[in-house]
This record gives sequence, C-alpha cells and structure tokens, in this order.
Amino acid sequence: MWWFQRGLCALPGSLVIWSSDTFLISYATAVVLGHADILIPYISDTGTEVPERCVFCFMLSISAFSGNAVLGTMYVRYKQVQALISASESGLQLLTYTCLLMGIVSTVGMCFVANFQKTDMRSIHLLGAGLTFGAGTLYVLVQTGMSYRMQPRFHGRDIFWARMAVGMWSLISIITFFISSVLMYDDLPGVDVANNFHLDKPSTHQVSAAAEWSLASSFICFFLTYIHDFQKITLRVQPVLQSNHLYNYPHYEEREHLQHGERSPLLAGAM
Repeated sequence: MWWFQRGLCALPGSLVIWSSDTFLISYATAVVLGHADILIPYISDTGTEVPERCVFCFMLSISAFSGNAVLGTMYVRYKQVQALISASESGLQLLTYTCLLMGIVSTVGMCFVANFQKTDMRSIHLLGAGLTFGAGTLYVLVQTGMSYRMQPRFHGRDIFWARMAVGMWSLISIITFFISSVLMYDDLPGVDVANNFHLDKPSTHQVSAAAEWSLASSFICFFLTYIHDFQKITLRVQPVLQSNHLYNYPHYEEREHLQHGERSPLLAGAM
C-alpha cells in the first residue's frame, strides 16, 4: 500500500498540491501576460485580470470548499481529535470547536478573496483577506496549542515542534504583513495601490507582498503536518432509512425492514 492510500492522508496531500498549483499557475499567467510584476506581486494581483482571474477564482474556490480541500481537511481533523480525547477534557473540547469555527471563517474569507477582486469590490476583498489570514493564523496557533496538550500521549514531540515552527512562521508573517501594509500606504499618499500593479517605489510594497506570500506558504506547510496523522483515520457514511419504501401514501403497506448493511467509506482508505 502506498503512503497516500493509508487512511485519509491524501486529503491534506491533495490540498497542498492543489493550493500550490493555484498560486503558481495564476502567478505564471499574470507575469507572462504582463499583468503583474515578476518580482513579488501581491497574490491578489495575480488573479485580477482575465484570464488568470478565471483560473484564480475557480481553483481557489475549489481549494476552499471542495471535499479534498481546506474545509474538508479541517473537518476531518476536528472529528479525529474528538474521537481521541475523552468527554471530560473540556479544555481540548473547547479548542476543537474553536478551530472548526476558525476554519469555517477562513474558508468563507477565501471565497470572498477569490470572487471579489480588489479592483472591483475592494472593501469585500479586503474583508475576505482579513478573514482568511486572521482566522487562518488563529487556526494554526490554536492547533499548535492543542498539539502541545496532546503530546506525548497521542503523537510525538516532533509533530508538536514542527507545528510550533510553522505557527511562529505564520505569526511573524502576519505581523510583518500588517505593519508593512500600513507603512506602504503612508509612503504612497494619493496612489491607488489597489489598481496600480507596477509601483515606482516598490520597497514597502515588496515587503508587504513577500509577507503575504510567506503567510500563505506557512498555511500550506502547516497542512503537510497532517499527512502523518491522517494515515490513522477514515470516515464512513451510514444511511438511516425512515421507511422501507419511498411512497407518500399514509396507508401504504409496510413490510419488514431489511438491513442491507450499507457502510461504504466516505473516502477511500484503511485504518
């Protein structure tokens, strides 16, 4: 059995590959067509003009809500931790709920970023970016705290330290991104930054854009740490019939219910 066939580890693996391709394809298209600077443009600048906008919107939306992407991965992680810990561990229970909520908020923000370009609906785009990066960073940090609470009982210390490193990476990136963005607007008074993709004074602009790419990369790397854990879990769907027929007639003769034993896995894989 190959490593990606074990449990649900293909879920975070496909998320990492798909998300990376989303950014790289949009960036390459925008640069080749001259729609963005080759030297560290904002991620949003690589998905503003046609045709890269169509690719960016399509792929990022799938990355946010597809069954093999962010929300699906976060939900499986939530179910895994819920199954591992006991009901009496209220602290970890609260953290798992918090992480799931942060994950939902972050994925909604990703859809805002993908579908509302900053050149057309800037306020909604910035709101989506704030939700994505803010909630995403909180998700990474809270998951890191959970890993600290769960080691060494459920996993090794190496997993915790890996997540700690990525968590610090995310935290430093978002702080740098925020500060450099504020300084950029102060350094460029009167310049419409949202519609200007080729700035004459790119210093703070490049620092801000580099921090944005760094933050997005840290999120992708964080999901790499799930691959080992997801090899130990599968999810299954079991249908529960309310009746042994599909008629709406109230007096339809009901026969003895037959258990067909339908227990197909939600996603392929083995424990």
